Amino acid sequence: MMRTALTIEDLKRQARRRVPKMFFDYADSGSWTESTYKANESDFSRIKLRQRVLVDMTNRSLAGTMIGEQVTMPVALSPTGLTGMQHADGEILAAEAAEAFGVPFTLSTMSICSIEDIALHTRKPFWFQLYVMKDRDFIERLIERARAAHCSALVLTLDLQILGQRHKDIRNGLSAPPKFNLNTLFQLATRPQWCLGMLNTQRRSFGNIIGHTKSVSDLSSLASWTAEQFDPQLSWKDVAWIKEKWGGKLILKGILDEEDARMAADSGADALIVSNHGGRQLDGAPSTISMLPKIVKAVGDRIEIHLDSGIRSGQDVLKAIALGAKGTFIGRPFLYGLGAGGREGVTRALEIIRSELDTTLALCGKRVLSDIDDSILMDNPFAVD
Repeated sequence: MMRTALTIEDLKRQARRRVPKMFFDYADSGSWTESTYKANESDFSRIKLRQRVLVDMTNRSLAGTMIGEQVTMPVALSPTGLTGMQHADGEILAAEAAEAFGVPFTLSTMSICSIEDIALHTRKPFWFQLYVMKDRDFIERLIERARAAHCSALVLTLDLQILGQRHKDIRNGLSAPPKFNLNTLFQLATRPQWCLGMLNTQRRSFGNIIGHTKSVSDLSSLASWTAEQFDPQLSWKDVAWIKEKWGGKLILKGILDEEDARMAADSGADALIVSNHGGRQLDGAPSTISMLPKIVKAVGDRIEIHLDSGIRSGQDVLKAIALGAKGTFIGRPFLYGLGAGGREGVTRALEIIRSELDTTLALCGKRVLSDIDDSILMDNPFAVD
């Protein structure tokens, strides 16, 4: 089944048929009118590539580094909440696929499987994404757990101090714990294979939270705790505190403004991710690819820059690299693969992106990604003078 998927869109269609609507829509939705979510994808198509012929296309390589770690291509799996609700044990399966493929996997604070679950099922270090809660003791323990699991980088998300309203989640009745009514029961009843998978796993709650804070012992107490805990006073002083507590490589996720990028560079972090949370926070914000050249110009000589939000193909990866990104992150593409076919589906998503990236690299007349810059672009509407 996975081999019939030729594009990320094919995997998306398969996932839609297999995953209950409330969980598929959770992964696939943006906030409010979804204008930023849509722009993240469509703005890539405005960038045109320069076709070259009669050049040596042999011995191509997509390999490189992200924050000093070797990668087989400049793509990491983004931290995504509720990944384990796209497919039973979803975070474990995605981490295993990423490790086998040679790209980084990032576990979300709001994952279903825990930090310890991922460490138990992988051999190489993975990355951990941190949300900052008001309960700083809990945050310190999370950091210690990530260190004990030998995570090689901490990805600190900066753009979720207040939750953006996602209309699909409200209409679908998505909640923790789930509210069972005719709507949700119908969604589950029409996805029997998904239900069977969930019955065969014990991982159905938030593994990094439940049982790790005295205020949350089960799903029924999670919702109120989460609503109270995201810290609207999060500041650059907190970034400095977390950097000191962690002591390892730090990536700042959620930068979409040149001034914020300068402050990120000043913080001493190892990298920043140009991201608008996949269009799930501030609707009406610009797409990430449109802001990438401005941020590269502002701080590209001071901090490693990655890009997240909107990548749906290997061509999108190449365009981001051409505009100055050192690496990219994919969220929805691997989630579609996971929902469509578990670990095999995640591998298929990575294969699709690698194949598209490799072919496009060749047709642009290049053999290695280190040679890529904006000279491969015929038209770039986001160029900075």
